This record gives sequence, C-alpha cells and structure tokens, in this order.
Amino acid sequence: MMDRPRRLRRTPALRAMTQEVQLHPSQFIYPLFVHEREDVTPIATMPGVSRHSVASAVEQAREALSLGIPSVILFGIPDHKDALGTQAYAEEGVIQRATRAIKAQVPGVTVIADTCLCEYTDHGHCGPLCEVPGLSGADAWTVDNDASLTLLAQTAVSQAQAGADVVAPSAMMDGQVAAIRAALDEAGFAHIPVMSYAVKYASAYYGPFRDAAGSAPSVGHRATYQMNPAGGHREALREARLDAEQGADTLMVKPALAYLDVLSLLRREFDLPVVAYNVSGEYALVKAAAQAGYMDERRTVLETLTGMRRAGADAIITYHALDAARWLQEEQVRL
Repeated sequence: MMDRPRRLRRTPALRAMTQEVQLHPSQFIYPLFVHEREDVTPIATMPGVSRHSVASAVEQAREALSLGIPSVILFGIPDHKDALGTQAYAEEGVIQRATRAIKAQVPGVTVIADTCLCEYTDHGHCGPLCEVPGLSGADAWTVDNDASLTLLAQTAVSQAQAGADVVAPSAMMDGQVAAIRAALDEAGFAHIPVMSYAVKYASAYYGPFRDAAGSAPSVGHRATYQMNPAGGHREALREARLDAEQGADTLMVKPALAYLDVLSLLRREFDLPVVAYNVSGEYALVKAAAQAGYMDERRTVLETLTGMRRAGADAIITYHALDAARWLQEEQVRL
C-alpha cells in the first residue's frame, strides 16, 4: 500500500487541522518609534513604519489591540541627546510620557520599554564611552560596562514608575540583568518582568533601525559588546545562562532569521519563554523585494514568522505585526 501524506493537504481545513505550528496575533509584539514632535514621520528605509508622536503611538497601540496584538515595545527618539543618555531615565522622557499615555488610554495593552541608551546618547552607543588603552581607530573606543549598569538600572526604574509592564534591557552589558533586577526590587517593582536581549549579535541587519532611531555610532563600533555572528553555540548558551541566573524572565534572540539555530538551541536548553526579534533589516528586505515584484509579501511574511515559531519562539517582535494580524484574520474567515 502506498503512503499518501497528500490526503491531509487536500483542503484548507485539513491543512489547518493537521499543522503542528500555530501562528496567532497574540504572539506578536509590535515595535513603535516615538519621538517628541507632534507629527508622524515615515522612515524611508522601513516602508510602512513611522516615527510617532505620543498621541499617534496611543492610536497605534489601540489598533494593535483591536487586531488581537496584546503588546507593544517602545523605542524613544528624544530631541536632546548627550554623552550619558540622560533622556532615557528622565521623568518626562519621551518613553515615560508615551507609556503613561498608552496605559491611561489603552489599559489593555502590555507596554514593554526598551531599556538602553543608544537612542539617547549623542555618540550612538549603549552607554558612556571610554578609551581602550593601546588601541587605535574604531577599536580605541568602547562602552564603559560598569558605569553603564547604574544608568541602565536607573532607566528601568524610571520606565517602571511610568507604568511599563515589562523592561527589556538591550545594551549587552555584562551584569545588566542583575543590576536592573536589584534596582527594580529595591524600588518596589519586584513584580515587573525583565525581558532580556540575552543573545544579541553585532549584526548588519540593524541598519534601518539605526536610521529610524538616529543611533548609528559616531565613533567606534558595537562589536566590542554585542556578540560575534560567528561566535557559535557556546557563546550563545553562556550569554543566555548568565541572564537566566541573574533573574531574566524571558530570553531574546536578535536578529531572528539568520539565527534560527540559536533560537532552537535556547528553546531546548531553557525553560524560560523565548522571544524572537524579527529586526528592521529583515523587514526592509521583504518590503524591498515585494515592492520590486520579486516576492509575495503576505506569503513571505507569514512563512517567515511561522519559521520563527517552529524554531521555538513563544513571542515575536515584528514590524509586520499589524499586517500579519490582518492576514491571519482573513485566513480564518476563509476557513
């Protein structure tokens, strides 16, 4: 007797009934860029994505929730930047104001605050800079790790005070999760989870984000603190294990698409939720190909996000969130 797997692929209902991997809007986290202006400014390198005012960010959060997307992650773009990124932890910083507005007007949305300094420093790095003795050129400057911990902890507490439901440290400083966890607990925010960017690579896929946030480094590079793309599985496991031991509540892999093996590895090795970040460059590549007529955007996006789920992601940060949620709703209607 011939085996006939095709029997279960014959109709949409049969395919849906037998699929192992489910993709649903509740698994999406929608990223929002918020600036201090009153306008909405399209980002040229990320078609369909804009820098939002606080009021517009509220409406975007409302739209996301109406589509079944329960969470947003906020990235702030201040008018004033300085060497210490002081607007990251200012009481009236743009993310603090946006968080308060969203929680007041769309209380059902979970607000995740990106906890980093690169959008707020005038040099574009994730903490205060220091010189590296004996080196020259791009390698002569790096981030002062331990000085950054104090500022990152201060930023996380400020975000929690503004009403953030989750803080997400992304600076890749050694010990940042422990410092933030201790500061949150001491300030009375023991209930606030830490979503750690545990495995974050020095990737070329961040280019459009740096354009959107104005966070391209003016000196040096991030390879001294973000992970080596060729570092391998041992480095990824070490970084994730350190964050888990320091009190991280979830672990993130960033970028996702080129590192699905790492995502799958974390899913096997840890019992914490794993988040995939479908980053700006991955988004821009699909958009560019779709606009040129080379690919079907809808099918490509849903296939990519399904691949991240199949690799083990419990949640996905994606700029495609609103469109993907609409497409999934339409597929349900057709069934």
